[in-house]
Amino acid sequence: MADVVDKETRSRMMAGIGGKNTTPELVLRRALHARGFRYRLHVTQLPGRPDMVLPKYRAVILVHGCFWHRHAGCRYAATPATRSDFWQTKFSANVARDDIVRIKLRHAGWRVATVWECALKRPDCVDAVVRRLTSWLASASKEVEIGETEVVSSKPQE
Repeated sequence: MADVVDKETRSRMMAGIGGKNTTPELVLRRALHARGFRYRLHVTQLPGRPDMVLPKYRAVILVHGCFWHRHAGCRYAATPATRSDFWQTKFSANVARDDIVRIKLRHAGWRVATVWECALKRPDCVDAVVRRLTSWLASASKEVEIGETEVVSSKPQE
């Protein structure tokens, strides 16, 4: 399947994708702040510069894009049809780096929450994500992973 834009346009589009202050990250930050949580952003002294650090809870929150970080089984983690070798290498490196960062954070005594982009796509799911995070922060659990399927299945039925 051919790309819908020319090579230069695609390159410019991909170069414009930033690693900080993404839409899913901003959505989650707003929701947590509105509920009284205070955090630090992109702390450079910690492995991987976590998106949010909650020192009071000795916890970090990583907001992962499903495409770039390869959320298993997610509809947003589609692999481009062209240059598959390049993409496979890129994605494998991202996943390996994520694993190393998570392990380093855990060894440093931090609790780690991974929130996937798909869980924050629908405005009606953001509250469910925050409830899951709030519950996790109050628990003794060391890690939690929150994706769309976990959020949709835990939402109260109306």
